[in-house]
Amino acid sequence: MLRAQVCSSGALSFLMEAHDGLSAAIAERAGFNGLWASGLSIASSLGYRDASEASWSQLVAAVERIVDATQLPVLVDGDGGFGNFNNARLLASKLRQRGAAGVALEDSCFPKMNSLVGDRHPLADIDEFSGRLRAVKDTAADDLVLVARIEALIAGHGMDEALLRAHAYADAGADAILIHSRRSTADEILSFVRAWQNRLPVVIVPTKYYRTPVSTYRRARISTVIWANHSMRAAIAAMQHVCRRIIAEENTASIEPNIATLDEVLELFKYDELANAEARYLPHRLRQ
Repeated sequence: MLRAQVCSSGALSFLMEAHDGLSAAIAERAGFNGLWASGLSIASSLGYRDASEASWSQLVAAVERIVDATQLPVLVDGDGGFGNFNNARLLASKLRQRGAAGVALEDSCFPKMNSLVGDRHPLADIDEFSGRLRAVKDTAADDLVLVARIEALIAGHGMDEALLRAHAYADAGADAILIHSRRSTADEILSFVRAWQNRLPVVIVPTKYYRTPVSTYRRARISTVIWANHSMRAAIAAMQHVCRRIIAEENTASIEPNIATLDEVLELFKYDELANAEARYLPHRLRQ
């Protein structure tokens, strides 16, 4: 299913960020057809910065919970693969075992820094990164969609460098190209798409250029839009608000109408299924 979404040149697809089982279940309930296991959001949920502070094993553990919580395909933000080709293929193998449907690798150097922070974003050598992609492709075969994420525009290297890297990564076996930008408009993204001429499907992350109408992406024949960190950011805002209200008012009476009920929590995670299973499998004398 993810391959059809990410690798299609037809209808525009949307992937919603998830960072744990709860955010994944909520996205599925809302109607999304695919998930983005966000490196920034997973790191934040663990109390780390998105600067290679969370380990690959912590990422894989979080992805396992996301996969188990829904029936949706999950594209994983694999940073740069956590090292060289060997680390990247180990990551791909573990993600495949945990049920991920795809992985995106960015052409950054390890340790990475979040693309939207600061101005220092050294890029990997093109040939070395192409080797990482080939290693993942050889390891995961057709089990994982492989998205090559280009950071050339983030690093200030310009369009020619971005296109050079895109062609190299296509030759290395990538299934799609994620072109990243931190400008407030989509101008350089659209310039890339015109020059790229749809050699491979294009994935975008409009975190900064969020005012651009989605119709623009459809006209440009972009394949996939990733809403990359919005559940995590929404959770932060909501928790800050609730915590401040409770500390100020010393009770929860005024906030109860504006937060999820316990019944909603129980329904979201199908506690009724557990009750039915107990009736079927657990002796009556042991039920509480």
